[in-house]
Amino acid sequence: MLARMTAGRLVFLLCLAEIASMLGFAVFPALLPIFLSDWRLSAGEAGWLSGVFFAGYMGAVPVLTALTDRFDARRIFLCGSLLSGLASLLFALLAQDFWSAVPLRLLAGAGLAGTYMPGLKALTDRLAPAAQPRAVSFYTSSFGLGASASYFLSGEVAALADWRWAFALAGLGGLAAFAIVAAALRPLPPTAPASAWRVLDFRPVLRNREAMGYVLAYAAHNWELFGLRSWIVAFLVFAASQAQAETAGFWSATAIAALLNLLGTPASILGNEAATRFGRRRMAACFQLVSAGFAGCVALSVGIAYPMLIGLLGLYAMLLMSESAAVTTGAVQAARPERKGATMALHSTLGFALAFLGSLAPGLVLDAAGGTGSAVAWSLAFLSMGAGVALGPLALWLTRPRG
Repeated sequence: MLARMTAGRLVFLLCLAEIASMLGFAVFPALLPIFLSDWRLSAGEAGWLSGVFFAGYMGAVPVLTALTDRFDARRIFLCGSLLSGLASLLFALLAQDFWSAVPLRLLAGAGLAGTYMPGLKALTDRLAPAAQPRAVSFYTSSFGLGASASYFLSGEVAALADWRWAFALAGLGGLAAFAIVAAALRPLPPTAPASAWRVLDFRPVLRNREAMGYVLAYAAHNWELFGLRSWIVAFLVFAASQAQAETAGFWSATAIAALLNLLGTPASILGNEAATRFGRRRMAACFQLVSAGFAGCVALSVGIAYPMLIGLLGLYAMLLMSESAAVTTGAVQAARPERKGATMALHSTLGFALAFLGSLAPGLVLDAAGGTGSAVAWSLAFLSMGAGVALGPLALWLTRPRG
C-alpha cells in the first residue's frame, strides 16, 4: 500500500474519489426537461424530486458523519460510495414515474452523505493542522468539479443513447470511488477519546458559537447554491427557447451548466485564500451579500440576449461559490478536535436541510407564478434563491466573538 503518502498526493486521490462518487449528483437536474416532458411532472413535483435527494442526505448525514469520531472515516466513505453507485444503477433499471423515483432519490442522497463529509474527515485526519485549510478548499471545490462532470456527461450520454444509460454511468462512478479509497488510504484509528458519548449529542457543538456561525452561513449558502443547481438546466432551456436559434444552439444546456459549475471551482479556492488573508468571517459575509445582490441582477435580466445572460450567470456562479470553502474551512477550524465529526455532521445536516428547501422553493414559486414558460416566474424563482443566502451574513454577525 502507500506507506508514506505526501500531503499533495493524498489530497489529489481524495478529490479524485469525491469527483467519481459525484457522477450521479446532477443526472436528474441535468435531464430535468426530459422528465418534465416524459413523466408529465409539474414544477412542484420536479422540485420535490430534486429536493428529496437532499432529504436523503439530511437524514443520513448526522449519523454517518458523527460516527467518524468513533470509526475511521475511510470505512464510512467506502460504504457511502457503494450505496451511491447502487442507487444510480437501480434508478436506471427501475425508475418510471414520480413515485418510483422518490425512494431511489432518497437512497442516492444517503450515499452522498456517506462520501462527502466523511471523505473530508478522512482527509483532515491524515494531515497536519497547517496543511488543512488549503486541503479543505481543494476538497470542497472537488464537489463542484464532480457536479460539472455529472452535468456534462449526463447530457452527452442521454443525447447519444438514453437517460437510463446516464444513470448507469453514474453508478460506475460510485464503484470507482470505492476502488480509489480502498487502494489508496490505509486504515487509521479515530481520534476521539475512549470514553463513550452519544453519537447524536450535538449540544457541545451548539454551544460552540464560532463554529455555529459558519454552520448557519453554510446553510444559507446551500439554499442558493442547490436551488441554482437544481433548476439551471431547465432555466437555460427556457432562455434558449426565447432567443434566436443561431445564438442559443451552439452549446447544449447541460454543457453550459457544467461550465458554470466549473467556474465555481477556482472561485471557491480563491475565496478561501482571501478569507485566510483578510479575515474569514468578514470575507464570508461580504461574499454572501454580493451573491445575494447578483441573484437579484439575474432576476431582473431574464429577458436579455442569451449570450449576455450566460455571461451574467457565469459571474453569478463564481460569486456564489466564492464563500463555499471559506465557511466550511471556518467550521472545521472552529471545531474541537474530539467533536470534529459531530461538528461536520451538524454543518452538513443543516446545510442540506436548506439545500432541500432551496431546491423545492423555486419549483413552488414557478408553479404559483405561471410555470416554467413564464419569464416573471423565473425572475421570482431567482429572487427566492437570493433571499435565502442574504441570511448568512446575519448569522455570522450574531455569532461573532464577544468583545
